[in-house]
Amino acid sequence: MIIILARKTLRYLLPYRFLFLVAIAQVILLNALELLKPWPLKLIIDNVQVGGQPLPWEFLKGLSRETLLLIICIGLVLIYLLWGGLSVLHNYTTISIGQRMVNDLRGDLYSHLQRLSLAFHNRQQVGDLLYRIATDTYAIQSLTMNTAIPILSAVVFLVGMFVIMVQLDPLLTFLALSVCPALFITLSLLNRPINRAATQSHQQESVVYSLVQRNISAMRIIQAFTKEDEEHKKFMAASRESLAARLRLYNLQSLYSGAVSLVSAVGTALVVWVAANQVLAGDLTVGELVLFTSYLASLYDPINSISQTYGMTQWAQVGVMRVFEILDIERDLPEGTKTFPAVGARGEIVWDNVSFDYLPDQPTLKQINLRVRMGQKVAIVGPTGAGKSTLVSLLPRFYDPQVGRVTIDGIDVREFQLKSLRRQIGMVLQPPIVFPLSFRENIAYGRPDATLSEVVTAARLARIHDLIISTPQGYDTAVGERGATLSEGERQRLTIARAILLDAPILILDEPTSSVDAETEALIMEGLDRLTVGRTTLIIAHRLSTVRQADSIVVLRAGQIVEQGTFAELMSRRSEFAALYRTQFSLQGEK
Repeated sequence: MIIILARKTLRYLLPYRFLFLVAIAQVILLNALELLKPWPLKLIIDNVQVGGQPLPWEFLKGLSRETLLLIICIGLVLIYLLWGGLSVLHNYTTISIGQRMVNDLRGDLYSHLQRLSLAFHNRQQVGDLLYRIATDTYAIQSLTMNTAIPILSAVVFLVGMFVIMVQLDPLLTFLALSVCPALFITLSLLNRPINRAATQSHQQESVVYSLVQRNISAMRIIQAFTKEDEEHKKFMAASRESLAARLRLYNLQSLYSGAVSLVSAVGTALVVWVAANQVLAGDLTVGELVLFTSYLASLYDPINSISQTYGMTQWAQVGVMRVFEILDIERDLPEGTKTFPAVGARGEIVWDNVSFDYLPDQPTLKQINLRVRMGQKVAIVGPTGAGKSTLVSLLPRFYDPQVGRVTIDGIDVREFQLKSLRRQIGMVLQPPIVFPLSFRENIAYGRPDATLSEVVTAARLARIHDLIISTPQGYDTAVGERGATLSEGERQRLTIARAILLDAPILILDEPTSSVDAETEALIMEGLDRLTVGRTTLIIAHRLSTVRQADSIVVLRAGQIVEQGTFAELMSRRSEFAALYRTQFSLQGEK
């Protein structure tokens, strides 16, 4: 698992391998400067003081002690100045690499989510997906730049320090490193609990995101039923669970850091005791003792850094795995290879023995056989839950049927490229989706290259033009989030204008007049009548008054076609459709 995760992560690092090599070079230089830091003090103690040993370098011999002290102090300042400047440059390099990796991973995840079917999105919580995109993607930066680089730096520093310390005193070096097995045992004991705590922390945080997203989307209902206090209690409970999971992770990380500090203190005390005795015996100079103890403190710093980084590594590893978990989901709508000709589809549609279910053993459509001829206007009616929207959703491949096939112009829709297929289909779906963009951008969403004249023509047909020009900036006026500044009927007409502008050879109208009054309905239907001439049109309607002029009416019940014919034919049979029609208009009459 770790190897697979590393391979996937490295794929996002490869485009920035040159910068990464620069970062590694910076790590080596920084550690070299770090190793030089204690030497000026050692030289002052052993070589500059009265009675000290002469410096071994020829070019410094003959200089006064005051001059030597000045040179050493200047050298100390230069070491820290170079180290500080290089640290700033190194931080910029690593952060730049990490942010670019996050951007690439986030882009791939977002693109992949857009290409997964509605069946997948129906199973997922939106808040969880938001958390993976907004937060989990940062884990790849933590896993590479914030953990791998510090660990690499610590290893380089340890190797360099080991070489120097062995030259100074092999026995003391051995004593200093003797505590390492205890550190590794501590790491192995806390490995699994830390990993488990990191996973739980991600999951609980995701639950909070999902709860917030769901409640904000349903704010009108929450306020209407005065459920604010109850929902607040649910949120606080989820938030407490998230904080508790995070606290458990921090506690384990703190426990590990504390254990490392304790073991390091034991090692330090042992080495200082032995080294002090060597100084008293004359086997070690005071300067060498100071240098060695400085390195000793620095020796445990990288080990402690690795320990502290370990908890972050577990957190980052879980986050990256959650992102790749989505990326590894294969598209359940395989891309076809065919494209429609430049003139577009002719528009002959066939459902050939189609069966579909959202859940196993719960069929939504059963053995549907339906042919819609080119340019025909077909209305699909039936009670709620009959499968009307599902039937037309198979055409643009929002889903694929488990049995049978759907064809356009005699070719299975699964053989077409999705973009090519969906460009042939203009859709007005339920509920009407409006973006927080201008009126013009909303209408031209499917054709961003459309001229203003074309946009206005579509708006006139949808009977939304008068409303638009009454706003302060006209077609450049911004619409509120989710169309909050518009009524339901106005949003509906805006989406109709969007479908009109697309000018596709096939139209799907899912309840195109469900949210408008009778007068507006008549105006919209007048515009749609002109629009549908020469186009294959599928109209899903609960308001049966809108289907009178349809060439054919298909009646669905429990996922099956129970009857089909023209309005006059179905009314004359006094069967399913006629009963629905009489019931609807008798209720309207009572109102």
